Amino acid sequence: MDQVLGQVLRNAVWERLDMLSDLANRADAQSLVSVARSELPRLTEGWRAMLQAHEPDERGDCPTCSTRWHKCKAPCSVWQVAHEHLVAGGLAPQQTAATQDHRREARRRVPGQTRGVSAGETTGRHALVNPRRPAIGGVHA
Repeated sequence: MDQVLGQVLRNAVWERLDMLSDLANRADAQSLVSVARSELPRLTEGWRAMLQAHEPDERGDCPTCSTRWHKCKAPCSVWQVAHEHLVAGGLAPQQTAATQDHRREARRRVPGQTRGVSAGETTGRHALVNPRRPAIGGVHA
């Protein structure tokens, strides 16, 4: 049941992000201003909450990414992705509409469908990470 609920949650988040991307690419100026005023504060608060959970401890380890047996030094992958998209994002190549459509279709799978299991799904951490999305540097997991 947790897998089905997790898939429903992930699909809802991906669909919301897809809708916002579509609006950013296709909406008129007045609609963009309206969306920006309502969505930017929510998105920035979401980033802040996620990054706070990955703030390094006194030893310089990420408490969320680290396990008892494997410590993850800061900056963890969440901070690296945040920097890539929020700070250095202007330098990254733009995705084509065909690439976005392909990823969108890849996410629409039936709950319970057999596929590879990522480390995040095994540990319960980073439940919103989609193993089909590009990792840092654009390499697929």
